Amino acid sequence: MGNSQRLCQLQRKLIITMALVNPVNKSICLEQVCASNYLKLFRLIPELTSVVDSAIGLAPHHAALHISIIEKTPYTITVELSHCFSGDLKALFAPAVKIRIYQDAQLAEVLSDHIRGEVAHVFKDAGPSREIMNYKWRLNYFLQKWLDHCLNKGYLFNINLKTAVLADTI
Repeated sequence: MGNSQRLCQLQRKLIITMALVNPVNKSICLEQVCASNYLKLFRLIPELTSVVDSAIGLAPHHAALHISIIEKTPYTITVELSHCFSGDLKALFAPAVKIRIYQDAQLAEVLSDHIRGEVAHVFKDAGPSREIMNYKWRLNYFLQKWLDHCLNKGYLFNINLKTAVLADTI
């Protein structure tokens, strides 16, 4: 079974699990998950604030983990985190999770992934607040479990690796 198949199985299992995990007060739990995700991101990528464009994380016998900086402001960093399941130009990047990191509040909130769009695009009307909270909960709970997986596999990031890889191909 390939890495992409394993990730798809993991995502299916997490979707089923997420349906079973239903905290009573999701807003408080969501904040705790976002705080936990912030800490886990910085455990996974200790030099995250130093990443200029992108970085690659490697773990033995596992697909490379890519992080790309989308936007940096004084208090936030927006990134995309995904596995790369192939070394060629038509590589499959999944789950392509777009995350906003709030450095001042020490929170990391998922904005979207490769399957689900951003909250503002999915919910045009702010009226269904319960559905919005459920949607945000699922996205952020998935990130929490995925970061646990990545930390358990021992991914190591070298923020200079992209430059070294590019130099080898030239």
